[in-house]
Amino acid sequence: MIAEIALFPTAASTTAAAVDRLLLFLVAVCGGVGLLVACLMIFFCVVYRRRPGETGNPPETHASHALEWFWTITPLAIFMVMFLWGAEVYLGAYRAPDNAMPIYVVGKQWMWKFQHPEGQREIDALHSLFIPDFRIHMDLLPERYTSVWFQATRPGIYRLFCSQYCGTNHAGMIGTVIALEPADYERWLRLGAEGSLALQGRKTFLKYLCASCHSADASARAPLLENLFDKPVYLSDGSVVTADENYLRESIIYPSAKIVAGYENIMPTFKGQISEEEIIEIIGFIKSLTPGAMPKRVEEYPPPTTTPPINTKD
Repeated sequence: MIAEIALFPTAASTTAAAVDRLLLFLVAVCGGVGLLVACLMIFFCVVYRRRPGETGNPPETHASHALEWFWTITPLAIFMVMFLWGAEVYLGAYRAPDNAMPIYVVGKQWMWKFQHPEGQREIDALHSLFIPDFRIHMDLLPERYTSVWFQATRPGIYRLFCSQYCGTNHAGMIGTVIALEPADYERWLRLGAEGSLALQGRKTFLKYLCASCHSADASARAPLLENLFDKPVYLSDGSVVTADENYLRESIIYPSAKIVAGYENIMPTFKGQISEEEIIEIIGFIKSLTPGAMPKRVEEYPPPTTTPPINTKD
């Protein structure tokens, strides 16, 4: 399969216009400065060249302090404009709004696996997520969750690529993003979903016997997980962290890294035992746990019949 990136991709997201304006500004400034420097070099080489018959050193010249201040302050001002403008575009592109719909992506060898909260799963082959029409790019970092967001402005089928060389099958690591109207997307969700991410996470939570310690029992040996996500967690060393995705993942893989105040370091590591997809499922389950949702004992878990409600941020 051959896939091409257009020289001027369609602007199909709310981020695209801001990225395009910044890119055009950078190209204009860099191109203008480069052209000015090249022209001045040619001019000086011609005008101040050594003529035939001239000997000795050229006469000493005295620099203008005003000129030195000008070529020092002016580039600094231009670079600060670039920095502040770029920072604004970056924060807008990588800080998702509170009502954004999360889609979890697991990077594997020459592929991504996409997991929708509602249960749909997709597999695409690529390695560094790049969607030109949305002006979106995000690499995966080992042992860490990263995030990027976009809002499509028009329905359609858009190409996604691997933006950097990543191995043998790099050239074949392409896929598509299909943007649907809300009604069409809801219809697609109803076709073949295996259950929400929270429901799958509940099954995984029970599979690894997490409820034997993380229960609502007064004598529980581990912290209660209800209403935990995105809340402050007080640690035994006196520090405070936020219970985000990276903290929850670290607590599963490296449980001794951050011990919650009032609890002992007794949780075993699940490194090498649990897959990345299962970690994402458990995180989805923890996000859904509202106050009172956690049973006091493992035996009190009813058979899974419905999808637990997703807890929203305050």
